[in-house]
Amino acid sequence: MLNTIWFLMIFVGILYGAITGNLEEINNIILKETQEGVTFGISLMGIMAFWLGIMNIAEKSGFIRCLSRAFRPIIKLLFPEVPPNHPAERWMIMNFIANMFGVGNGATAFGLKAMKELDNINSHKGKATNAMAMFLIINMSSLQLVPLTIIKLRYDYGSKAPTDIIGITLLATSISTIVAIIIGKMFERRKRC
Repeated sequence: MLNTIWFLMIFVGILYGAITGNLEEINNIILKETQEGVTFGISLMGIMAFWLGIMNIAEKSGFIRCLSRAFRPIIKLLFPEVPPNHPAERWMIMNFIANMFGVGNGATAFGLKAMKELDNINSHKGKATNAMAMFLIINMSSLQLVPLTIIKLRYDYGSKAPTDIIGITLLATSISTIVAIIIGKMFERRKRC
């Protein structure tokens, strides 16, 4: 569906440009913006590679296992369906940590692995469980302690104080995450006996 929407948006834009005589301008924009997109992607690779490397070291050293134990009461409260020490727990923690540091692109791989593990304990394949829905809700609200990607963008575009957004970002994402969890818990499907 999303591919269809993108295709239609591009097709209508090009068609409109041709009708209004701005086809050359569209070509110039396409060439300029695709180059900028590639440059932007490459500029984020360094921070993502660094973060994924740190997370890999944290996992291999056992730090993630220790964090999982420390956060087990919160995980149990949010995800009561997930058994203790289940692999999904580790992947969810890694995903949450990556999101907290504003490296959402790096968190995607951990999120996909967490969802796969959550699906392994799903008795109704093809239907999202409460744990899967709550994981997605927390992911979308995205609590951020340090929004590294935004700080990097602000730095790249010449901000004199790129880290000034940390406080307000923490406040806004904390509120959005708390509200999302409350609403998610209100709408959870109860087990039928």
